[in-house]
Amino acid sequence: MQISTSTGGGSAESSKGIAVFPMGQMALFAMVIVLFFLWGMSNNLTDILVQQFKKSFELSKFSAQLVSTANFTGYACMAVPAALVMRRWGYKAGMVSGLCLFGVGLLMFWPAAVSGKYSLFLVALFAVGCSLAILETAANPFVAQFGPALTSERRLNFAQSFNPPGTILGVLVGRTFILSGVELTQAQVSAQKAAGTYAGYLHGEIMRVVPTYIALGSVVLLFAFALSRMHFPKILSEHEGNTEGHGSFRALLHYPQLWFAVAANVCNVGAQISVWSNIIFYMKAYTTIDEKTAANYIVYSLVAMLAGRFISTPIMKYVEPSKLLGIYGTINVLLMAVTVTHPGMLGAWTIVASSFFLGIMFPTIFALGLKGLGENTKLGGSFLVLAIVGGAFFPLLLGRIADSTGSMALGYLVPLVCYGGVSLYGFCAPLIMPPPRNTDPEAGLIAAERGYGI
Repeated sequence: MQISTSTGGGSAESSKGIAVFPMGQMALFAMVIVLFFLWGMSNNLTDILVQQFKKSFELSKFSAQLVSTANFTGYACMAVPAALVMRRWGYKAGMVSGLCLFGVGLLMFWPAAVSGKYSLFLVALFAVGCSLAILETAANPFVAQFGPALTSERRLNFAQSFNPPGTILGVLVGRTFILSGVELTQAQVSAQKAAGTYAGYLHGEIMRVVPTYIALGSVVLLFAFALSRMHFPKILSEHEGNTEGHGSFRALLHYPQLWFAVAANVCNVGAQISVWSNIIFYMKAYTTIDEKTAANYIVYSLVAMLAGRFISTPIMKYVEPSKLLGIYGTINVLLMAVTVTHPGMLGAWTIVASSFFLGIMFPTIFALGLKGLGENTKLGGSFLVLAIVGGAFFPLLLGRIADSTGSMALGYLVPLVCYGGVSLYGFCAPLIMPPPRNTDPEAGLIAAERGYGI
């Protein structure tokens, strides 16, 4: 049975009792959720690579942040082309092709490590970023539409809740298998250079990335094959499978809720990547702990993010998602203020605490931005994914501030300002949301059997 389209914003009150999950399509729903886990694992391995490459290639903080820049620039380059591909061939084609490119990009780490060239790693990271742009452009709007419109934020927050376990595993794997824990003093460096062993040490540090990325790349390619065997339903609201009604770029100009969400997402991802990719540098600057112990604070942050998503998603049944977003953004502004003004262990724990409140930000902004787009959802979703490019240049800005001032703490003014932008969007979002176009609160967006689970 096909379900009619509803694109209204909806309130917390009106969404009470409305189903969330597509019970008739749970196998596919579970497979798509695995994608959130996989790209989370990859994205947060880059936080480890920032530290590892800074050491093994002897980079400045600014140059080390090119790891994040290469990865997230891929989002800017591939998000819109991915939407055009899916507009023609559907979400399945996007997910499978994205996984194939993802696996190839990960396997490219082997020849890059053998060559010992930082530039080749950046090329591999760019390929990975392009692949993740395809996956996120496909999976996020697909999940948002996989059920009633009024529960899209809750459904996408639930799916995104499986991203933090992937990120946690990625950091733990990186901490265990990539970071050696060997940090030479200047005297030891000089001694190794005199003995002619320093170049071998650096190359050994570079080669530590190979086993992890070969294993992950192989898993991703196997999963691509498995997903290619799944049947995908047609998206009714986008007329998927037909030759007409696929939306247009010009039509997107008439959706202010989309463009405000894009701006908010630039700020959100910029803050998130800035905070996490620099936490090891922050800890080493203001405490006496080593790199492996500092990496634990990334894990703590990701656990806090996971808790924030699972705890906050049910709250959205009673508190309007945009209002909760505004409140959480304000809290993070205050936490970043402590990080800047009280460098040390207190500042480190406020970084960890901020991750609890950023947990809902990406999926909530994404779902709010898609409200009312109908047949323009694929194209609109691509711009929300393109906004992930905030993770490419805000960490660079933080690194530049830290290098020029000698203060990592002052660099954290960057995420402070970004969280301010997210908070402003959250409180203003209800003013720009489109009115409901369907009075049936149970109307869904995907052609599937009626019947959803809470």
